[in-house]
Amino acid sequence: MHKIVAILSTCATFCCAVQPALADDKEIERLESELEEIATIDKKMMVPMRDGIRLATDVYRPKDSEGPLPTIFARTPYNFNKLGERSLKAITKALENGYAYVQQNERGKFFSEGEWEILGFPRTDGYDALDWIAAQSWSNGKVGTIGCSSSAEWQLALAAMDHPAHAAMVPMASGAGIGRVGPFHEMGNWYRGGVFQMLFGSWLYGVQNTQRPRLPEGLSREDVLRLSRYFDLAPKMPDVDWVENFEHLPLATMMEEVEGPKGTYAELVQRFPNDPTWFEGGLYHDNEPWGVPSLWMNSWYDISQGPNLALFNHIRDNAEDPGVRDGQYVVIAPTSHCRFQTEDKETIVGERNMSDVRFDYDALTFQWFDYWLKGEQNRVLDDTPRVQFYTMGLNQWQSATAWPPSEAEIVTWYLDSDGAANSLFGDGRLGTTPPEADNRDQFPYDPTVPVSSLGGGVCCMEGAMEPGSFDQRRSEARHDVLVYTSEPLEEPLEITGTIGVTLYVGSDAKDTDFSVKLVDVYPDGTAYNIDDTIQRARFREGYDKQVFMEPGKVYELEVSPMSTSAWIDKGHRIRIEISSSNFPRFARNLNTGANNWDETEAVVAHNIVHHSAEYPSQIRLPVVRRQQ
Repeated sequence: MHKIVAILSTCATFCCAVQPALADDKEIERLESELEEIATIDKKMMVPMRDGIRLATDVYRPKDSEGPLPTIFARTPYNFNKLGERSLKAITKALENGYAYVQQNERGKFFSEGEWEILGFPRTDGYDALDWIAAQSWSNGKVGTIGCSSSAEWQLALAAMDHPAHAAMVPMASGAGIGRVGPFHEMGNWYRGGVFQMLFGSWLYGVQNTQRPRLPEGLSREDVLRLSRYFDLAPKMPDVDWVENFEHLPLATMMEEVEGPKGTYAELVQRFPNDPTWFEGGLYHDNEPWGVPSLWMNSWYDISQGPNLALFNHIRDNAEDPGVRDGQYVVIAPTSHCRFQTEDKETIVGERNMSDVRFDYDALTFQWFDYWLKGEQNRVLDDTPRVQFYTMGLNQWQSATAWPPSEAEIVTWYLDSDGAANSLFGDGRLGTTPPEADNRDQFPYDPTVPVSSLGGGVCCMEGAMEPGSFDQRRSEARHDVLVYTSEPLEEPLEITGTIGVTLYVGSDAKDTDFSVKLVDVYPDGTAYNIDDTIQRARFREGYDKQVFMEPGKVYELEVSPMSTSAWIDKGHRIRIEISSSNFPRFARNLNTGANNWDETEAVVAHNIVHHSAEYPSQIRLPVVRRQQ
């Protein structure tokens, strides 16, 4: 999820058709004129939902169309009252390819009536919107949904409804629509490993405007259309120093501290992962059916590649309709949240050059919709690889028939040291032979001086941190970071798949966190982060219970999985970092064992990672052996 125009404007063409992008006025006028020449445009259609609430909807149809049209449908909490460059181009391209294009604001957003809820009531309002589109005289009864981030996440719960008009979907970066799937209990990315992801503070600051000026409900469409020409209803939020504000305690009043809108944040931050209310809203959970062919688009440096890939596999294994099971395809780029499309021959993600990551998302999207919405026998299912992914380090696109690739083999690497793995200058080792000596590494975790986040899969942090791959050595220089490094590789190693981590830990605190980072170390010492994760110890026996720690005991901790495709070249080293914080990406555990969200006082934890024959702390890497 996001609210930054710059982020949205770098998506693939269609996901950008939900919010203005920056361009000079003359260029906007030219694009508007081009669209008007080919389009029949009906703005601010006030589409009624089952309870009488009306949602503001814009409809674009090609003027020269003959017969009923398939529809591309984008639904969003973001403002589209004034279209930007990319939105205009996307709509124009859809019409030129023989589609009607419909975009709609969620309930309670801008000119739509009612009260907003995160994900926008997909099971009722989303369903009713498809009813309305399918019933129009210009519709052929087939609708394809599309969008990135918030414009994608609502599609997942809708897919569970199996609406007869919902012919296909293209969800991009849609993890915040997933509640529980497989080992992931993130509840819409609110958590990772039971730890609150701080991005929701800054994101909801600009999006949850539940307190807002609004037009009176029941106005005629003519009045709404007229008023929309000079009242935009888009708030301009005051600037916030999120670097400073993320440090505010307690978490529950962080939104109040910046005088942000009341409502959603304060409610959700007080929920634990097992709160039954998570199962009452718009999130999709893996106990539900799935009824829609889906072309998934994800990124390695996004907040939710793991849950998205787990959901892809879940549908492939469990969808009742064989056509739906077979109609699941996925593309994974090496970029950050919604930053798919690029025309550059070199793409920098954080500090790392990923080389040429170009991919024709638009061509694949139209082939996908042409097949499912128009009935064209274009062989898209036969000619498109089931899984297409970019392998970082190798810097090339690869394909597979499944995720992870069937040839991936799990290779276990073990943590070891002589008891002093603290920092880059310690003696931490990583190898494929289990340790024989009974050793442990100890480190303090003081929540008032947490380890600073440095890249990774994240979005929407408003300048507090940036996503991507960065040199980690400044974090690794800290004494409260354990560093385990392999010998230089004698042969290249491709890691492609889901990564498991098991730690044997102890602490003198009732509760604490353990964060893990996988790093590619170049021969010159540059240490690029590949992926990272975190786990709250109190949830080690499941997210439906909280079990606290006792001093002197050793606990097995299965850390929330990671997912990637990375080529570690010959002469490089594999490194694992372990600490107890990654802030402000993840909220700090105050180590008290209490609620955490309503606390202001912290306890310093003295944490232990064990590694021995009895306690083999390890990382399990999916290795694909390819000839180069």
